[in-house]
Amino acid sequence: MDTDKNTTPDAGANMETKDDTESFTKVKSRKTQKRKREQDGLDMDTEGPVASKRPQFPPISSDKLRGPDEMRKIAVPAHRYTPLKENWLKIFTPIVENLHLQVRFNLKTRNVEIKTCKETQDIGSLTKASDFVKAFVLGFQVEDALALIRLDELFLESFDVTDVKPLKGDHLSRAIGRIAGKGGKTKFTIENVTKTRIVLAETKVHILGSFQNIKMARTAICNLILGSPPSKVYGNIRVVASRTAERF
Repeated sequence: MDTDKNTTPDAGANMETKDDTESFTKVKSRKTQKRKREQDGLDMDTEGPVASKRPQFPPISSDKLRGPDEMRKIAVPAHRYTPLKENWLKIFTPIVENLHLQVRFNLKTRNVEIKTCKETQDIGSLTKASDFVKAFVLGFQVEDALALIRLDELFLESFDVTDVKPLKGDHLSRAIGRIAGKGGKTKFTIENVTKTRIVLAETKVHILGSFQNIKMARTAICNLILGSPPSKVYGNIRVVASRTAERF
């Protein structure tokens, strides 16, 4: 009887171990998986049929490519109404004849409205025309602003004198006077050396030119605002201008 009792727990333990071994799943080693992939790659047929031809789509018409007509509006301040009226023919002609756009001055809203039409060939011409009108509204001459239409690498940048240094009263007036110089001498010198055009409108400074030239002119104007004497600024500009000329 004792022997029967002893044998029964051993048999139960054997059954449990068998169940445990069956419940575990065998994990394949990475080496075997890698070998199997290599064999599959060798078995693949590399000399299969040639890929299908590229899909051919019909050409899109110019009307669908251009999309709906776009419009830009440039607000004109009161002190620029008279110059705009006097120079309207010079502004109107390049926008209509060269860029093939429609332009008008809305008397109710006091805005110059520029719009694309069927004759417009280049989509970027609308941006050029709006920059041209904006430059004239800010105070640049029509001849200088026309360069924005003729050349691609010209930009317009504006900033305030108080952005460089918070000045008030006479200090602000003296800073603007240092930028302009006696009879505009300092401003003309910066323009000639950096090959830019500068407009001073109260505390606003507008610069027209290429990216690198605008950077040189802005640095010189900022130094003048911060209090540097004009003679030192002239020297620094000439050194930088000569370096850039040597590079190119």
